[in-house]
Amino acid sequence: MLDILIVAPCTANTAAKLACGITDTTATMAVKSMLRRQKPIVLAIATNDALGVSAKNIGLLMNTRHYYFTPMHQDNPQEKPKSLVADFKQLPETVSFAKKGVQIQPMFI
Repeated sequence: MLDILIVAPCTANTAAKLACGITDTTATMAVKSMLRRQKPIVLAIATNDALGVSAKNIGLLMNTRHYYFTPMHQDNPQEKPKSLVADFKQLPETVSFAKKGVQIQPMFI
């Protein structure tokens, strides 16, 4: 059994499935198992549509217990204006905070 689960990268498709409770992949089944045990899940978002249609799913997950987000930023605002990608260098620190039940800040950099 795990103490924490990291989904990295977490695509828009995976985030949507998690937000809707769909468990049809290995990653979503693992998350379901962790939620059942009330353990922390760290998501490292990486998608070209985070600020588009996928924003509602990410927002829903941000307001759901046991989910923690790696800080993220727009990787290329001119060519991909709706894109967000996690700062993977901050993943270890995000995990450390999540183990304490705290969301690392700032979430958007």
